[in-house]
Amino acid sequence: MSRAFVFPGQGAQTIGMGRTLADAYPAAKAVFEEVDDALGEKLSALIWEGEQDELTLTQNAQPALMATSLAAMRALEAEGVSITAAEFVAGHSLGEYSALAAVGTLSIADAARLLRTRGQAMQEAVPVGVGAMAALLGLSFEAAMEVAKEAAQDEVCQAANDNDPGQVVVSGHKAAVERAVEIAKTRGAKRAVMLPVSAPFHCALMQPAAEVMAEALAAVTFKAPAVPVVANVRAEAVSDPEVLKALLVEQVTGSVRWRESIAWMAVRGVDAIWEIGAGKALSGMVRRIEKSVACAQVGTPEEVAAAAEALKG
Repeated sequence: MSRAFVFPGQGAQTIGMGRTLADAYPAAKAVFEEVDDALGEKLSALIWEGEQDELTLTQNAQPALMATSLAAMRALEAEGVSITAAEFVAGHSLGEYSALAAVGTLSIADAARLLRTRGQAMQEAVPVGVGAMAALLGLSFEAAMEVAKEAAQDEVCQAANDNDPGQVVVSGHKAAVERAVEIAKTRGAKRAVMLPVSAPFHCALMQPAAEVMAEALAAVTFKAPAVPVVANVRAEAVSDPEVLKALLVEQVTGSVRWRESIAWMAVRGVDAIWEIGAGKALSGMVRRIEKSVACAQVGTPEEVAAAAEALKG
């Protein structure tokens, strides 16, 4: 059996996530404390007892989801399962930071600070109301690219997330994205819907945020990963720490090539994937990309126990 661990991105956040892990595992609790210390605030209180609207703010959701993923990973390690039980790791958008922290390339504190900076920079890159994102369901990636190209009309409209064979997210100027929704409906999309996001992520409008991240990342030391990281913008494994750092800058304006990333791992023999952290969105995507790949979540003490048994078996 060849395995991979994957780490979720924005949208998976819920109030209370990771709390049972922190209660059950001192190592998981320590992750939330480390993130609180790194940010100089009680993010854990917001995660466990705050308001969903506040948690969903990009600058909060990003470090919060990373903290929850790393807490789950530390719980798994407490049960005797190392990150090296995986052949590869990957993370969806901000989840790439979680993956890099899990494999030791980044410290948890650096990941938290970088994600806070990333969230703020992405929010500030485009004035509210100028940009938008939409999910096009039931179109191939190639068809969605054509829709985006036609909708642009001298504005920005790009394929931002190639999530699975029937789900592509486009991002850009609001009017262009609205045009894409209408065009997609005429091209046979099952559904085309505007997404409730606060900024147009993973498109050229994020260039100011990419510049902020280039500066922030330059100040952080990256170590070689314990396990190769399948990078979003390359859809293949990377182990060079300086390349991984450069790809995080590219990722701000580049597409999340998730469908290709999962297919790349499957071709190399990965037949079981564990989703480490909050939610199960990635597992759903994996099943739609490669039906033969088994999926399981690791987000509660019960799931940690089941995963540990399977991974040590």
